Amino acid sequence: MLHEEEFHDDEQPLSGGNVSAGVVRVGDTVRRPAGPWTPAVHALLGHLHEVGFRSVPRPLGIDERGREVLSFMPGDVIWPDRFAFVEPPERLARVARLIRDFHDAAKDFTPPADARWNVLFPVEGADLITHGDLAPWNLVVGGEDQWAFIDWDNAGPGTRLWDLAYAIHGFVPLSAHPHWQRADAADRLRVFADAYGLDEAERRDLIPLLSRRTLAMHDFLRDQAAQHKQPWATLWAEGHGDAWRNDAEYIEQRDEQWAHALLTG
Repeated sequence: MLHEEEFHDDEQPLSGGNVSAGVVRVGDTVRRPAGPWTPAVHALLGHLHEVGFRSVPRPLGIDERGREVLSFMPGDVIWPDRFAFVEPPERLARVARLIRDFHDAAKDFTPPADARWNVLFPVEGADLITHGDLAPWNLVVGGEDQWAFIDWDNAGPGTRLWDLAYAIHGFVPLSAHPHWQRADAADRLRVFADAYGLDEAERRDLIPLLSRRTLAMHDFLRDQAAQHKQPWATLWAEGHGDAWRNDAEYIEQRDEQWAHALLTG
């Protein structure tokens, strides 16, 4: 719990992503609505800092309004207006290496015995605590040495490849939308896989996951909308489900293209 003298009222609302209501900046901290998952997330973030992975917010406890407190990560979220920042292959590769470093840092994390996670859906074969939403809307870029992933509310049990398939969809990107569809998507996929350090077996396992992980988002939004759960019902009504389904179909139709990029010399 923060002491009263550490509390500030000069709150600056922060936007970005699809679930940002109630997120504010106060000085060098961010205050966010807490949930049953917050203690487990803070334990994870604390572990990452302890083992030297600093590209995440530092957990700073709970304030007097019951909100979680995190260190503010300076910089700009790259989606959508600054996505060109990761256009150069060397920066795309850096994103992949950042994810690899996170996964390696998380592999020795032991969750609290009473850990509760806010995962959107269970992941088969989960063997690692993953971010759950590694995407351009959660990458903050400040100075050359200030890259960080934010918004850890959906962290929870998963696998490296499940986390990675989602990240590839967003950062390559693998998209059916005319504005985001890329002629060099296969080349960028190869850059990402090489930089992460996937071996041949992992590359083979990744290929079908690229479409399955994307379609899983469509199915999640569909199911949540059917139960009138927010904010998912609104996102479904706005067409986000259609976008995820279209992307999944686009990816699946090009499985041979992805295989050629990942498995040939």
